[in-house]
Amino acid sequence: MEIRPTADQVKESVFNIIQGDVEGRACLDLFSGTGQMGIEALSRGAASCVFVDSSRAAVKLTKLNLERTGLTGEVYQGDALRFLESREKYDLIFVDPPYQAGLYEEVLRRIKAFDKLHTGGIMIVESSADFEPGAPGEPYVRLRSYRYGKVRITTFTKREGTEP
Repeated sequence: MEIRPTADQVKESVFNIIQGDVEGRACLDLFSGTGQMGIEALSRGAASCVFVDSSRAAVKLTKLNLERTGLTGEVYQGDALRFLESREKYDLIFVDPPYQAGLYEEVLRRIKAFDKLHTGGIMIVESSADFEPGAPGEPYVRLRSYRYGKVRITTFTKREGTEP
């Protein structure tokens, strides 16, 4: 029960939202759990995906799911906050920390501080329906927020022509 897969309805809704922004993109699946969001992105034509989770069981499951689907990605076991200090940038970032861990503000702050999202990229944040994370500040802006039962999906982008 530590590994919390995103409900199929929510996953399908997320990919309906970003359908034109997946193909050829570099993705980051933070707090990846089963890896289903990144794997779905790869199956829809994403160029690459990096999966990060602190749980050994989640990392093992993500690797197994990649193997079963015949897809490839980089899978790291470790602290997601520390991983954000790496140099890579992404076009799509899936953020789904444990709802009650209180990590949203810090994760979004670090994404901005370490400039992890390419200009025009999209960040998809999953949270409980009663919580809506705020944008980490310019040049990051909130696009929309969607509610699916007990889950909220909030999307952000990094504005064109601006740097943090």
